[in-house]
Amino acid sequence: MTEMARKAATGLDEDPGGGGQPVLDRLVALLDLEKLEENYYRGVSPVHSPVRVFGGQVAGQALVAAGRTVPEDRRVHSLHAYFIRGGDPSVPIVYEVDRIRDGRSFTTRRVVAVQHGKAIFSLSASFQKDEGGIEHADAMPDVVGPETLPTFPERVEGLGFAKHPRPIDVRYVNEPPWITRETGERPAANRVWMRADGKLPDDQLLHVCVLAYASDMTLLDSVLARHGVYWDDRNVLGASLDHALWFHRPFRADEWLLYDCVSPSASGARGLATGRFFAQDGTLVATVVQEGLLRVL
Repeated sequence: MTEMARKAATGLDEDPGGGGQPVLDRLVALLDLEKLEENYYRGVSPVHSPVRVFGGQVAGQALVAAGRTVPEDRRVHSLHAYFIRGGDPSVPIVYEVDRIRDGRSFTTRRVVAVQHGKAIFSLSASFQKDEGGIEHADAMPDVVGPETLPTFPERVEGLGFAKHPRPIDVRYVNEPPWITRETGERPAANRVWMRADGKLPDDQLLHVCVLAYASDMTLLDSVLARHGVYWDDRNVLGASLDHALWFHRPFRADEWLLYDCVSPSASGARGLATGRFFAQDGTLVATVVQEGLLRVL
């Protein structure tokens, strides 16, 4: 285990409920995989984790594994992933990278995450050399800026939410789902500002991996909010099933990004959610689609 990974495993749960640079540094350490041999990497989870490994963690770590086998002049432009089994946070995760193709402009990688001899997650990612071309993008919704909005700890103060370190600063633009559940409002969109809660190194792959981590945090809220339920309800069971991300333009994950999420459909105990990340200047930088298992008992 690398020293950074050791710190991630033993220190991420210090200062429960806190945030800031120390907690973000532990996330960076969590994404610093240990190389076992060519195409094989190992990652860990925080000591005090939920019952299952957080989906954003395994997605971010798998993308790190893929990216470390790709030339630095190629940026990831898309990933497609499946959550196959719930991950066990008490044991390391081994990531096996398959070097599918190295072309003149594009590089393709496939990653399988393994625990206890079984696949828990698979990811395919495509990387491309920078090229010019035609340009257009959707406009960012007209929303209030992040600086005037309450922080997540301020939102949940006194509500009995479990306290965990939060490396991502999340600020809800609209009322969060645990509030609309009580008020009867059924919003069509769930919008939050988010950014890494501190300063990240100037490593473009790391910024992309941090965004992949953060993209799994509030996306399915857009499904639940339309039905007046939330994760802490005892009759709600849920898990991510698959996840896709397209990266359109360069960005920094330690600067404010608006995450605009909607749910076009829910059926068969599954909910579909789509999200768009906008930089604070209105630039569309990434698009996300996820389907989740959502059982309301």
